[in-house]
Amino acid sequence: MEGTNPVNKKLAAALSGGAVLVVALSGCSSSDGSKGPDPKLVAWAKSVCDAVPAQDTKIKAANAAISTTAADTAKPETLRKTDSQAFQDMADGYKAIATAIKDAGAPPGVSDGAKRLQDVVKSFNSLSASYADLKKQVDGLNTKDQAKFASGLHDVAVQMTDLEKKHQSGTEALKNLQQGEVKDAVAQQASCKKIASSASPSVTASTAG
Repeated sequence: MEGTNPVNKKLAAALSGGAVLVVALSGCSSSDGSKGPDPKLVAWAKSVCDAVPAQDTKIKAANAAISTTAADTAKPETLRKTDSQAFQDMADGYKAIATAIKDAGAPPGVSDGAKRLQDVVKSFNSLSASYADLKKQVDGLNTKDQAKFASGLHDVAVQMTDLEKKHQSGTEALKNLQQGEVKDAVAQQASCKKIASSASPSVTASTAG
């Protein structure tokens, strides 16, 4: 039976998709410089972007917590406590972003803006629910039996890998929301620029631009 240490490392590796999704909000300016985006769109982008950094930090911290614990020869009780809190923080983070985007409403003057917004909110809420479910699974793991604990943790890691499709769906929904002037308006926001600058080069290259 595989020990908990390598299994938790697999769990940490499976978390990498989280940062990709959030960075999709950063955007890159596509303006030709002739005029700036509609002021109403700029105000909309600010309301969305200003709500993101705190949640981005929470999600990254959750990733880091699991990665740090994975690097240690932590006891099952410690692994369960750390992973449980991390999944809770990720569930809360994605839920908060979904709420912020929903509260901002559809971007002004955008065709099918309401539908695009709904797709983003649905994707983030779905991710939040998935991480909440993972927390429940981790909370129910048997820490007294090393073999059973490792097996249960392995199942969680497998489900984390399956969540990659949901992360991709959320990324695509965000990109679809950020078309034309919406993308320009988002790119002007310092809070979204901060997220982009803190991302790894590979993440930025695949989601921004």
